[in-house]
Amino acid sequence: MKIFRNIELLDGQYGCNVYLIDGEVLIDTGTGLNFVDMKKQIEQVCDIRHLKTIVNTHSHFDHTGGDKKTRDWLKAKIAIHEKDVDDLHSANVLAEKFGTTARIITADEALNFGDFIRTTNFNFEVIHTPGHTPGSICLYEKDKKILISGDTLFADSVGRTDLPKGNQKALTDSLKIILDLNTEYLFPGHGPMKYGGISFVVKRMLNHLVEHDKFL
Repeated sequence: MKIFRNIELLDGQYGCNVYLIDGEVLIDTGTGLNFVDMKKQIEQVCDIRHLKTIVNTHSHFDHTGGDKKTRDWLKAKIAIHEKDVDDLHSANVLAEKFGTTARIITADEALNFGDFIRTTNFNFEVIHTPGHTPGSICLYEKDKKILISGDTLFADSVGRTDLPKGNQKALTDSLKIILDLNTEYLFPGHGPMKYGGISFVVKRMLNHLVEHDKFL
């Protein structure tokens, strides 16, 4: 489903929202349980010869479980923030919560804050937004005011911090970074997209976290 010019949202029934950018970059791969269907979707909307990069917004299985199958098919490289690399390499990605066992996956590129994911029509900056995991990232397109937020921010909530390596203080600081971005289009890791009013959502989530802290 096209959600923005040259951005496709693939079926996230078995995992997360998967985004295809310019037919060149895939953002997350879901659990891999619907790999055959995902493969068909991708083949219908792009020339796979140009799809050579997979970017993981964080290491959890519902975002990375399809990495190996997808990389083997596309001969693509896998990029993830450096602070989530070890969990990906050791298969410490919470696959047991999905009733399965993860395969060890080797990242080809370790990302850092300020790196860019460039395609024909987009320049997404890597914004390090820890909290859900230590290496959670968002991808921000300044000119088009797009934020691909992974599990850091959703249309009406924020990512969990009660899972292993989650950190609510870090998530609060990450939301403050997002608040400073001029965002009109929010493409989260789960759930619906949001168009407009993004800063209001971030402020509301920050207030919620501050109030929660008072009772800890």
